[in-house]
Amino acid sequence: MQVRTGYLPFGQYQTYYRIVGDLTSGVTPLLLLHGGPGSTHNYFESFDQFAERAGRPLVMYDQLGCGQSSMPTDPSVFCAETWVKELQNLRTQLGLTKVHLLGQSWGGMLALIYLCDTHPKGVQSLILASTLSSAALWAQEQHRLINSLLPVDQAAIAQAEASGDFTQPAYLKANDHFMLRHAAGPITGTSPEYLRRPKRAGTLAYQTAWGPNEYGPNGNLKAYDYTDKLAQLTLPTLITSGVDDLCTPLIAKTMVDHLPNATWTLFAHSRHMAFIDESAAYFERLTTWFADRA
Repeated sequence: MQVRTGYLPFGQYQTYYRIVGDLTSGVTPLLLLHGGPGSTHNYFESFDQFAERAGRPLVMYDQLGCGQSSMPTDPSVFCAETWVKELQNLRTQLGLTKVHLLGQSWGGMLALIYLCDTHPKGVQSLILASTLSSAALWAQEQHRLINSLLPVDQAAIAQAEASGDFTQPAYLKANDHFMLRHAAGPITGTSPEYLRRPKRAGTLAYQTAWGPNEYGPNGNLKAYDYTDKLAQLTLPTLITSGVDDLCTPLIAKTMVDHLPNATWTLFAHSRHMAFIDESAAYFERLTTWFADRA
């Protein structure tokens, strides 16, 4: 597959993009919005196999504040408004008049904000991968998951949340256990290159917009709640999540129940990235999803 990379000007900054396949093929591209904020596009390179098999071009990019895109040091830059404008700028500069949109985790939040608040033209369908419509519900469900950790880990997390000190070894160990169980990892020598590759994670972006960890949203997205706005989204929507996901079945079903035209696929052996944990099954599901779509 042809792969093209480059940089797009975005105000005083620049956005790194990666295109797989031919945007002039006549097949509507799939535009991928990564998680975090600040997680980079790297894991989306797993979709290359889908692009090759399906003949559907992909567009992925590093959002401002991470990866190969600009990394401002001014925290005020890192907010939903900035990332929505960056997405609009990318579509304009790459001529993406029609797209299918996939957002994973924070990327799904970005997709919902973009669709509900700006009502863009040309979005043919939506895939919400392990994401959320309410930060409050997310925090509630993460704390329920914490209750299944070992008592020593529960105590370390509780102590960190009470003190506001998220630097102690016991907390860091507990958080690692939580993320390994419900998010991803470990990365080993046999992991795909795109997972092993060193990356510039957007720590400032994550902490500013979200918070210190997955279960403590206290950044500028802490009041995020688009659940009641989902009713306005009538485009075909596929929700995907894993049984052991940070996006619990309750979080996923809440979105399903409020979206007028949604279907949900739950992957039995996956955590927060089903396209990594069950890649064959995931891309088979996407193949079916796109079977009758241009």
